[in-house]
Amino acid sequence: MTTFIPSITIPAAIFANPATSVLLPIALGTAVGYSCRPKETQKTYLALKQPPFRPPPEVFGPAWTLLYGLMGYSAYRAYTVGMNPFSSAEKHVLTKHGATLYSIQLGLNLIWMPLFFVAKRPIEATVDIIALTGVTGYLTYLWGQVDTVAGLALAPYLGWLGFATYLTVGVGYLNNWDLKDKEVPKAPAADTKYVNEKK
Repeated sequence: MTTFIPSITIPAAIFANPATSVLLPIALGTAVGYSCRPKETQKTYLALKQPPFRPPPEVFGPAWTLLYGLMGYSAYRAYTVGMNPFSSAEKHVLTKHGATLYSIQLGLNLIWMPLFFVAKRPIEATVDIIALTGVTGYLTYLWGQVDTVAGLALAPYLGWLGFATYLTVGVGYLNNWDLKDKEVPKAPAADTKYVNEKK
């Protein structure tokens, strides 16, 4: 079992406010996405050899916005149900432990894109996303015990992380774990195809 660590846990006031809880991960994810220069990221994405079933780049923004929103809603639900004065002491403990795990998973989530696309370190990005998926899986289990809706709200995120882990490992493997100098010369047009994976 985890423990509650106040120094690395998002403040309780954020979890307790529905708008703040939902908007915080969306705002942080958007800020990281834009700080990684979307056009440069897309140029790298399209230059990489990709495993089957990779989505087009334009899918990621809407998908992550939805998943970040569900993540924030889950946090709000778990916190308000679990910290309710009428909830059991066990739910209080699970909620607080989950709040620390939530904060850790959010940090792991936010560093993946800079690791993969800016630093071009696929091994470190793979370690990060595997840890992120594990932490999120455990968080889903904990908060599911506090509130079924909170657990269910994390399920799509957990599923997407499994798929993202497959993509991360697949791209790393197909590109010999070296993403340096992998970039198309200019930002692609909408109908641009991926790099020829057969080369």
